[in-house]
Amino acid sequence: MISIKGLNKTIQDKPILKDINVDIKKGRLTSMIGPNGAGKSTLLSIITRLTECDDGEVTIEGQAIHDYKSNDLAKKLSILKQTNHTELNITVEQLVEFGRFPYSKGRLKKEDKEQVEYALEILQLQEIRDRYLKTLSGGQRQRAYLAMTIAQNTDYILLDEPLNNLDMKHSVQIMQTLRQLARSLNKTIIVVIHDINFASCYSDDIIALKDGEIIEANEKDEVIQPTVLNTLYDMEVRIEEVMGQRICIYFDETSVDEATYSAQTI
Repeated sequence: MISIKGLNKTIQDKPILKDINVDIKKGRLTSMIGPNGAGKSTLLSIITRLTECDDGEVTIEGQAIHDYKSNDLAKKLSILKQTNHTELNITVEQLVEFGRFPYSKGRLKKEDKEQVEYALEILQLQEIRDRYLKTLSGGQRQRAYLAMTIAQNTDYILLDEPLNNLDMKHSVQIMQTLRQLARSLNKTIIVVIHDINFASCYSDDIIALKDGEIIEANEKDEVIQPTVLNTLYDMEVRIEEVMGQRICIYFDETSVDEATYSAQTI
């Protein structure tokens, strides 16, 4: 379990995170949702020790993150950030092999190669494993970096907007894969995601952030509620149940009516 207590962060005199208190349960897929500037990426970065908090504490399985040696933490926790180095002159397979560095130090053993093959397979990258990153589409690159993160084989996997540049088919594939990792391999997956319907359909738990504060953190059905989402996004969100899943419907009815009227008068 990841436990966050009394976390605060200010950047250039602007409060980014305010008294964050939340437990992230082990073996579950937790999504962070909220508008731009809510503090989601900053919180993810602090959990992974890439950014320092002003005060508060983050613990992983009872041990403060600052007490972990860097290499030990890299074997416990992995992160995929929003921005990646696309100019690297390496192949997909070579990139995925980087995920094994905490274990192999650049000299891959049998177990390392098995983890690389596993990551290439579940992200369906075998056919482009020898392609150079700079020749790939944005979606292919995103999947390659995700495969690198999965090849690291950590208990905790943190992903900052992993569906960037992905089409609908591959977005579904990624979310299904993440859910499978949580349920079958007891991985703890934390995802920053903007599509609330993907969060609703694939998450176990959801953390809703706005203006650096937690609006709600609970099992997904407790968060996917009109009262929570209306407050979170400052707009009306209607919930419909489709095949047992809560689907969020959000649009400006006035704009739709005006567009319909305009079309009828042309």
